[in-house]
Amino acid sequence: MNKPINIKFWTLCMVQNGDYVLLLDRKHDHFKGYIPPGGKVEFPESFTDAAIREVKEETGLDVSRLVYKGLYEYVNPVKKDRYMIFNYWTDSFTGTLSEETREGKPMWVHKEEAIHLPMQPSVRRRFPFFFEEGTFEIQVEWDEKNNKEGPVRIRRT
Repeated sequence: MNKPINIKFWTLCMVQNGDYVLLLDRKHDHFKGYIPPGGKVEFPESFTDAAIREVKEETGLDVSRLVYKGLYEYVNPVKKDRYMIFNYWTDSFTGTLSEETREGKPMWVHKEEAIHLPMQPSVRRRFPFFFEEGTFEIQVEWDEKNNKEGPVRIRRT
């Protein structure tokens, strides 16, 4: 019998304030470094609602008018896993930034400096696409044998 495909969904939201972007200085688990707020989509929550919720939980801010920017996904053909991350951008927010949350310390970072901070390769790879016209699709095939990223396909859509 064939193994069913395992699909998991996440969101990520780039919040921009002029020349600054909101990033979390994340210091725990395997996903350390600077990252925009985001997280798992809870069933039956919509992707947009998940992005709004995650920004609130991780930063204290209420965001609105999210713009869909693209899809980032990992596929593992051996395990039949597919991890899909729906990426959003906004410059519309209210509220007060939290000092610290369980996911890290939220902070405003100049957009030009942000790319030079410690960042996971997946975040660094998609970072410039948030500020370009149009949408993107990035697919990373996981190399199970060598336990690392394999072929990467980037498409502007």
